[in-house]
Amino acid sequence: MSTPLIQTKNLSLSVAGQAILDNINFTISSDEIVTIVGPNGAGKSSFLRALIGVQKITAGQIITKKNLNIGYVPQSLNLNRHLPLTVMRFLSLPKRHSKSKSAEALGKAGVPDIANKQMADLSGGQFQRALLARALIESPDILILDEATAGLDQPGIARFYQLIADVRKQSGCAVLMVSHELNIVMGASDRVICLNQHICCQGTPDLVASNPEYRALFGVSIPSELALYTHEHDHNHEHDDTGACLPND
Repeated sequence: MSTPLIQTKNLSLSVAGQAILDNINFTISSDEIVTIVGPNGAGKSSFLRALIGVQKITAGQIITKKNLNIGYVPQSLNLNRHLPLTVMRFLSLPKRHSKSKSAEALGKAGVPDIANKQMADLSGGQFQRALLARALIESPDILILDEATAGLDQPGIARFYQLIADVRKQSGCAVLMVSHELNIVMGASDRVICLNQHICCQGTPDLVASNPEYRALFGVSIPSELALYTHEHDHNHEHDDTGACLPND
C-alpha cells in the first residue's frame, strides 16, 4: 500500500460534553476508495469535518501528507435563491479560476454545458455535479464526499457514483465518502468502515457485510457486485439528473 494521505490516531471528538467519536484509528492511501457507513448520529459527517479541519477534535491526532490537496463535496449547500450567481462564477468562489480551468472541471463532472446557468435554476443532479466540479478544480489528491447524493433518485444516485468511479480512474485521486446508499457504494468500494461513534468493523465489502455488528445495525447483506448504473449513457445529457430536487437543510 502507498504512503497514507490521511491518518488518524486515537481520534476522539466531543461537543458540549457529549461524545461524538471515540478512539478512531483510520488511514487512507492514494490507491483507495473507502466508504464510511453507519446509522444516523454515528458521527460520520463530524469525522469528515474533522479531517478537513473545520471541526476541532478533543483528543488524538490527524496526520496528513505534506501539501495534501483535498476536494470536498458537502451533503448540501444553502444558497440564496434570489442571488444572481452563475455556475462559472460559483466555481471561482472564493478563489478565481480561469474559464478554461472551470470548463475542464465541469467536463470532468459530466456537466460541460451548465457554465452560464444560474445556480438557482439547476436540477438537483446538476447542482451536485457543480459542487463536484468545484471540488475537482484544484486536482485534489483525495476527494471527500459527505452524502453527496442526498435528494437524488435511485438512477441519479447510481449515475453519480459511476461518475465518481470514472473520476477516480482518470485522475488517480483517492476517494473517501459517506453514504446511505448501501447497495450501490458497498460494491464500489475497496474498503468499508462501519462507524457508530467508534469503528464497529472495517475491511472489504464482503467482510463488513457479513460482520455481526454490521448486521445488527442494518440487518442486511450487501452483494459484492458493483451495483452502479452500467448502461451506456452520456454524462452531458441534462435528462440524466432531472426530477430530483435538492433538499433544504
